[in-house]
Amino acid sequence: MIEQYGWTDLLAAAFAPHARAGHIPGRVILQQRDGYLVATTDGEVRAKASGRLVHEAQEIGHPAVGDWVALSRSPHERAATIHAILPRRTAFVRRAAHSSRGLQIIAANIDVAFVVTSMNADLNPRRIQRYLAAAWQSGARPVVVLTKSDLCDDPQAQVAEIAAVASDCPVLMVSARQGLGLDALLDQVQPGETCVLIGSSGVGKSSLVNAFLNEDRMATQAIRVTDDQGRHTTSHRELILLPGGGMILDTPGIREVGLIDADEGVSAVFDDIERLPQDCRFNDCSHANEPGCAVRAALESGALDPDRWAHFQKLKLELAAAEEKAERIAKDAERRRLAALQKRYRATKRNDRGLRD
Repeated sequence: MIEQYGWTDLLAAAFAPHARAGHIPGRVILQQRDGYLVATTDGEVRAKASGRLVHEAQEIGHPAVGDWVALSRSPHERAATIHAILPRRTAFVRRAAHSSRGLQIIAANIDVAFVVTSMNADLNPRRIQRYLAAAWQSGARPVVVLTKSDLCDDPQAQVAEIAAVASDCPVLMVSARQGLGLDALLDQVQPGETCVLIGSSGVGKSSLVNAFLNEDRMATQAIRVTDDQGRHTTSHRELILLPGGGMILDTPGIREVGLIDADEGVSAVFDDIERLPQDCRFNDCSHANEPGCAVRAALESGALDPDRWAHFQKLKLELAAAEEKAERIAKDAERRRLAALQKRYRATKRNDRGLRD
């Protein structure tokens, strides 16, 4: 079964030390609050992370859908324990919304990231750029998917608008209801590859999965006419085999994408803007009023969209703020660690004096 889920000789080589420890390989195909479903050579098994793995892992070190893991089987029941996670090729990480936990991994070992949005009043090019930045940073190759084209009066105009800000990524228009554009979408995922659907709630991700499988695998909910918004219809993350040999991961809608060390992602989306300062007269140009500023020249000539420039600046500021916060958290953690060491040292000294007395 694991060959169906993308097992390769490279993975087998990486797994060799775990095999010598008596563990078996598997891929996490379903994540729920109470554990995981893992595909193994003997079929699917329920599994939970070992206490040691939970204790030692940071938030992004916990198993996630798409992970290849080393596990041990219970001899008397179809249950297993996950002891280790194989190195990830790619990882989609976001800031956990409204949570003190910091980071959260959404999916691992993903080849294609479909950035999904619907062609209704909620279509937002700037939001798509944020998803693209996160997708590039994950290591996957992004593809923009515009769903519900049957709800749009002028779909070609919207496709052109999004293509202008999508940094040469493929932009595909689909309608799951009418069955339009699905073959072109599936062509983006080769046999053995894994794709993930990311986007806000209600944009049609579950409908796409149902259309791919030709069955009502995922619950769906229509967009509300009053505000063009949807609700979350997927309560878990699941890796599903596609008829063509690829895999698709359906995950709950992401309302907000936080940038996690996303310099590479932002640069990939705004590559044209990143190159402009190279032509500025001064190396320390602030792109305000300096003579010979290539950025100002591009803005004045119309070659650079002012809104696109403003959004780029906003993303860079957000990234800088995220890095500053991460450094502050790391310093606070180190300070607490040193304080705890000092406390233990003083306690040990007191105990030693007590024994001598």
